[in-house]
Amino acid sequence: MPVSASPHSPPAPHASAARRRLYWHRLFFGLWYRPVEILDEARDRSVWGAAAFLCLLCGALGTLGKDSFWEGWRVGPALALEAMAIADVVLVLASLLLGIATQAIARRLGGNGKFGPTVTLFVVVFWATDLPRLALDACLPGESFPVRAAAWITSAFGYAFATLLIRGQHHLPTHKAVAAVSIQMLAAVALLKFPATTV
Repeated sequence: MPVSASPHSPPAPHASAARRRLYWHRLFFGLWYRPVEILDEARDRSVWGAAAFLCLLCGALGTLGKDSFWEGWRVGPALALEAMAIADVVLVLASLLLGIATQAIARRLGGNGKFGPTVTLFVVVFWATDLPRLALDACLPGESFPVRAAAWITSAFGYAFATLLIRGQHHLPTHKAVAAVSIQMLAAVALLKFPATTV
């Protein structure tokens, strides 16, 4: 015969509390003012939609900041928009490759993080931290001091946040997390934020 609970006994705790939904705006902006909390809250969550949205937004902003886009716009708006769309698709694929490379390196270094969360959150971290530079670049010349300063500052933040992400996702020590993101971050920063030539 089962034992009935006493009316004065405390209620049994829930096995696991429901996780609060992580909205995109909290993820994007939270990285800037409480990154440790946000990355801990986002742990083990795949954010494919947020990653794709940021890639498309940043690709559009990056295209608007190029003189070649406006020259094409004067010739034919449809062709200019088609070029923007192609650039967006290429950017999405390149961003995913960066995330996949980061996941693979972290695994080789002994990490145990999941594929989806690592790849998508890496993309979100990279582009969310690059948004201020892209917004300035769309309005100011690429060689201007504010754009260059924003490039250095956002690069530093992106590097630090990517390290925090991999350290938490893969349970790696800091020096291994730095190693897991270094090649991808340095290559992407050199090509995107400090290109050899501006077009």
